[in-house]
Amino acid sequence: MSDFIQLLPDNVANQIAAGEVVQRPASVVKELLENAVDAGATNIQLIVKDAGRSLIQVIDNGNGMSAIDAKMAFERHATSKIESANDLYNLHTNGFRGEALASIAAIAHVVLKTKTKEDELGIEIKINGGDLISQQPSSTPVGSNFEVKNLFYNIPARRNFLKSNSIETRHILDAFQRVALTYPKIAFSLVHNENELFKLPAGLSKQWNANTRQRVINIMGKSTNEKLVPISEETDILKINGFITKPSYAKKKKGEQFFFVNNRFIKSPYLHHAVMGAYEGLLSQGYHPSYFLYLEVPPASIDINIHPTKTEVKFDNERDLYAIIRSTIKHSLGQYNVSPSLDFDRDSSLDTPYAYKDKAYMSTPSIKIDQDFNPFKTDDYSKSKQQRTSDNLQWEALYVNDHPEKELINNITVDMDNVTQELFEETQEATAVKTFQVQLKYIASSIKSGMVLIDQNAAHQRILYEEYLTKITLEGIGHQQLLFPLKVNISKNDMIIVGQIQQDLKSAGFNIFEIQEEALVLDSIPTTITEKEVIGVLETLIENFKNEVPDSSFSQIDLITKSLAKSLAIKVGTPLNNKEQENILNKLFSCKEPNYSPFGKQTYVTLSLQDLEEKFNL
Repeated sequence: MSDFIQLLPDNVANQIAAGEVVQRPASVVKELLENAVDAGATNIQLIVKDAGRSLIQVIDNGNGMSAIDAKMAFERHATSKIESANDLYNLHTNGFRGEALASIAAIAHVVLKTKTKEDELGIEIKINGGDLISQQPSSTPVGSNFEVKNLFYNIPARRNFLKSNSIETRHILDAFQRVALTYPKIAFSLVHNENELFKLPAGLSKQWNANTRQRVINIMGKSTNEKLVPISEETDILKINGFITKPSYAKKKKGEQFFFVNNRFIKSPYLHHAVMGAYEGLLSQGYHPSYFLYLEVPPASIDINIHPTKTEVKFDNERDLYAIIRSTIKHSLGQYNVSPSLDFDRDSSLDTPYAYKDKAYMSTPSIKIDQDFNPFKTDDYSKSKQQRTSDNLQWEALYVNDHPEKELINNITVDMDNVTQELFEETQEATAVKTFQVQLKYIASSIKSGMVLIDQNAAHQRILYEEYLTKITLEGIGHQQLLFPLKVNISKNDMIIVGQIQQDLKSAGFNIFEIQEEALVLDSIPTTITEKEVIGVLETLIENFKNEVPDSSFSQIDLITKSLAKSLAIKVGTPLNNKEQENILNKLFSCKEPNYSPFGKQTYVTLSLQDLEEKFNL
């Protein structure tokens, strides 16, 4: 019997490893930026074309590499970061496994130009699909210049699985921002298709908080400054710094939550729950705060090497960290008077008026008592009694037979027949009610075969979706001209998406009068919404586009329609009268697709008489 197991060739092994390390162009961006940081760079440039498909280039002014190191960097598991297994539990750098460059070079055309301070000439290396093409001296500045072209050119199946340019660009922006937020003392810039999206100067302040705050503002927008609340706490097991946003600025989207542990971006649903717990009672349902939290823990208490992308980590003492983070945020919210304080034992009517708060009293008021006063013997008492007697006589005159008002009173009659008829009709109408609300969430109604339960939010989404889609595709949703233009603050990330769908927004009723650096100026909005609802609708719409925007214009209009329906539909917890309930019931079953909401959620369920009888006969 012949042997079947054999070693894989290096190029095949590298392509398999690339499947774990390089999931999309953003993965390449992350690895190259982190390598530049580890190289001691103070200025890093990222240049991208076609959402990373054609080119990803990272230029840094770091230490650079010698000719031998430059060639060794593309070998699998070649690294300068660790020497033994024990070093995995005392990591102070981003990259350490030594497989990123080998994986990238296996699936792309790579050109590296690098030079150290000690060398007069640098070196240029070209690698295609893992094969070394050329290696020659090059006149290049100190540092490194990586060019990654034609990503996944030799794995067409992986290339076909990439999303649209909009989505891939968003992932690149996320990777860039995570690294830029981690290192505020390093200057970063990002150019996409020859358009400079970010130019972030290096922080020059000696205070960490000042540099980090400025970096957050430069990335998220100037309007972020007033929203930030500083966080700071230091214990034996955790040092935490950073910023959270005030509850009044919470958003429906979740995109601005950042955890950094030992200068590394991570994702932790467990710690996120601790942050949300600190905001308990301060946020409306469905809203999320933004936060930028930097944690420092002993390197031995954290395991980073559990996931290929190193964004998921394992803590030795998660429960302790949870409690510290939650209490620290609660303390900061109270310290900066963000969370309301209520004293139910205090009577506000006894508070000293503000104008007299700091004034000293002049003298103690005196009390004068007339000990000879007798209310039953004074003339004033007699006069008062006579006045009351006169008033009574005027009122009693109404009951005298010859008084003119007596006839008026006698002519006042009540039509009991009409009252009885009205009450009877109301009672009859009440008994004819066909629907009722359950827990302010469902609408129940009787049908011939049993009963139907309708999800009021999902059903209203379906109704609005079909109404808006018909209007947009045939005539466009009506718009209302604003007397004064409405300014809506938009982050730089969101501004990129707005530029792509501006024409479709106009079809939906949002006419953009002016696009500023971090804001939109609207001169008309859809007739179906108010000015207060504009920000929420646009946030929902942009967030949906971030996650699932297709390329076709019809699909973009369809997605705008879905977003409008989702934002404006009746929410759970909204009380509805009988007419409103019946209106939703009738309109839902007049829809072309009444069974599901635009997002695939079931709108109603039916219970037959047999189902009900089985429930009672158990």
